[in-house]
Amino acid sequence: MRTNIFPRLVSAAVLVGVAAALSGCGAVAFPVRVTSATAKVVPVAGDVVAYPLDKTADAID
Repeated sequence: MRTNIFPRLVSAAVLVGVAAALSGCGAVAFPVRVTSATAKVVPVAGDVVAYPLDKTADAID
């Protein structure tokens, strides 16, 4: 039984291409920014919790 490796190579190339296109992109930082914005709603500790998340999102961008 012989398998065709071409579809796997194409899938791997597409996956690597998508990962490369999204690296350093705002789409990657979006979940971190949403979490930070949600944490800021908490009255007392929100800003303290959101600070590291903001720095992480900045580092991603």
